[in-house]
Amino acid sequence: MTWLWGLVLGAGLVLAASPWLWPAGTQPRVRPHRASRLDALAAEAGAPRLSAPLIVLLSLASALVAGALALVMTRLPVVALVAAVAGLAAPIMILRGARQRRLQSRRALWPDVCDLLVASTRSGMSLPESVASLADVGPELLRPSFQRFRADFAASGHFDSSISRLKDELADATADRIIETLRMARQVGGTELPQVLRALSAAVRADVAARGEVAAKQSWVRAAAIIAVIAPWAILGLLSLRPEAARAYASPGGFVLIVATAIISVVAYRLMSRIGRLPEPRRWFGS
Repeated sequence: MTWLWGLVLGAGLVLAASPWLWPAGTQPRVRPHRASRLDALAAEAGAPRLSAPLIVLLSLASALVAGALALVMTRLPVVALVAAVAGLAAPIMILRGARQRRLQSRRALWPDVCDLLVASTRSGMSLPESVASLADVGPELLRPSFQRFRADFAASGHFDSSISRLKDELADATADRIIETLRMARQVGGTELPQVLRALSAAVRADVAARGEVAAKQSWVRAAAIIAVIAPWAILGLLSLRPEAARAYASPGGFVLIVATAIISVVAYRLMSRIGRLPEPRRWFGS
């Protein structure tokens, strides 16, 4: 019964901390299907060929390999179970990290996009031509999206729908601001578009610089979280090589200790990650 009380206590701690670990949104929204979320995650991470079934298959394979390796090394089923759970989450965590790095890389490119749009409009190009020209002269990472916009606009001839699809594909708060500025300029006209784009470019550059400085100062938080999570399990792996230690961890008390350590590791990592995470700008003009 001791291990059962340990599980109940651990579950209670997780539930008590859940409002801070997984806060609910301020507005109700319809949750997308799990498969569509996995597909969106893969696309945002720069791996659109990874479909949801393939991600699930990779997660299962990773869980099987991690659990088998842990069982061979420690001879402890509970450690193998914890390793399997970690392996199951590994592909998702890798994709999330890739998505975050991709967003950071793209964020620094938007000032150049604004400057190119200003130069194009000042040279006498129409607004659709200015946006389509980014397929050839824009930043390398963003060219595929603008190439699809150019093909879409050439096929439909409708700027508003084509630019809306471009906004959905880019899925970026700064891109939303630029696109809505272009849409308004297209609809109401005026001569202030270059000045507005220059001001937006300066604001984005200042935001990127500030985020880079803060991220550099807070990088130790993520490093400390990773070390704090890995260290206990590395020590457990070394201790389990000794037969007497393995027998101790195989007992009911050892089972409770390992499960409690796993729960504490997850909670601590989520807390440290949340403390060190910079708030992302909201997509006020998102679809």
